[in-house]
Amino acid sequence: IIFSVIVLGLSAHLVYFTTTFFSAYFTYSAMAIATAVLTIMTAPAMLVIDMLRKGAFTSMVLIEVAWLGVLWVLWLTSAALAANANTFTFISGCDYVFPELAGACKEGNAIEAFSFLCWLILMGYWGTLLVFALMAAQRGNGGVWNASVAAIAEGNNNGPSEKPESAPGMMAANQPTGGSAPPDQQTSGWMGQQRQPQV
Repeated sequence: IIFSVIVLGLSAHLVYFTTTFFSAYFTYSAMAIATAVLTIMTAPAMLVIDMLRKGAFTSMVLIEVAWLGVLWVLWLTSAALAANANTFTFISGCDYVFPELAGACKEGNAIEAFSFLCWLILMGYWGTLLVFALMAAQRGNGGVWNASVAAIAEGNNNGPSEKPESAPGMMAANQPTGGSAPPDQQTSGWMGQQRQPQV
């Protein structure tokens, strides 16, 4: 989130500079602004909702995997566009006579660097979450996709509970041995002793 705020500030200033002096702007700066705004608006909201409301759909592993996958693709796109523009626009580096152009060149390099950092962080978290979810699903826990990350970390994955099966030859504790009582012995107080027939 901090890196997203940095990218947002640098990109906004670069757009202001280029539109003011050149009546145009770099594509990567606009892309970086959009990606940073989406990240700043959604990432903290998902964290806060997960803490305040248990079981919200935004906290589901499936939703987090899908949305974080979209975000890291957007960050990778922003970083790639910035790298391409910086390579072909500022060919000789940032050694310009005019300090404004030198500052714009350095801002472009900073946007590129922080965009790559955001991409690496999000993709690392996304990959880790996806791998653990797939491992849990392969172990027979299909409910992991509907569980929240916090619930999985606490050990409650909201998956289907399975009752332990009794070992062969074992009987329930409240079941009398030797089968059921004979018809003339089926009384509420049967203790396994034969009743004397009444005369």
